[in-house]
Amino acid sequence: MSPGRIFITGGASGLGRATAERYARAGWRVCIGDVNDTRGAETVRALGEGAFYLRCDVRREEDLRAVADALQERWGGVDVLMNNAGVAGAGAIEDVPLSDWEWIIDINLLGVVRGCRVFTPMLKRQGRGHIVNVASMAGLLDVPMMSSYNATKAAVVSLSETLHNELADSGVGVSVVCPSFFKTNLHESMRTDDPGLRTAMHKLLERSPVTAEHIADQIFRAVERREFYVLPHAEGRSVWRLKRLLPRGAYTALVRKNMRRMQRTASRPTGGT
Repeated sequence: MSPGRIFITGGASGLGRATAERYARAGWRVCIGDVNDTRGAETVRALGEGAFYLRCDVRREEDLRAVADALQERWGGVDVLMNNAGVAGAGAIEDVPLSDWEWIIDINLLGVVRGCRVFTPMLKRQGRGHIVNVASMAGLLDVPMMSSYNATKAAVVSLSETLHNELADSGVGVSVVCPSFFKTNLHESMRTDDPGLRTAMHKLLERSPVTAEHIADQIFRAVERREFYVLPHAEGRSVWRLKRLLPRGAYTALVRKNMRRMQRTASRPTGGT
């Protein structure tokens, strides 16, 4: 795949930054969008020549349209759009306020919808390009105490599957990325009234052997090969297959067993084994 042009939302940290670095190393021109100007500037300095930052709040369609116009003027278009910006929420269904549901839907789901709406016409006019939507294994599985997060990520999977079919004859490819826990700063954005859930999430992220750089490599290869599902975690892939094959009762028992194991892991002191 010859070097091209990529725009990444939420590109100033975590998986977005790791993917920006992966594409920059391959000689691509990189634009990152984010709401954290400080991190945006730091990332662009690390990426080096050919990279630049545009402030972009995915809750505002006008921000995304301004980015699309800027990239059309500066680059003549874009080859890969990565809808990566996202936040987290946790809590029992009766405890999570509706305002938190509205907040997470606006970013995790509608942020992806806005990105696809704005950039798809450009990609269609070009007759080529690729959309990468970042979801989560939470969108394929049923993690308790994370109903709002699960629902938004499941919707991103469904949206991506729809676009994969809808754009099949346009020359525009689609990939959906569904990682499990990996080292990132997702816990910083988490909304929850339970400090124990926040601590558990942080520990599970930090203890994962999978890094954002590993996942960025898989995204790069998936775009090159025009693969749809990007499921970086072997255990997550296995559980997803079992969900589709096992009777519901057996699958539910497996989920509860895995949740108890994750709770034990999260309760260990940092640095424990």
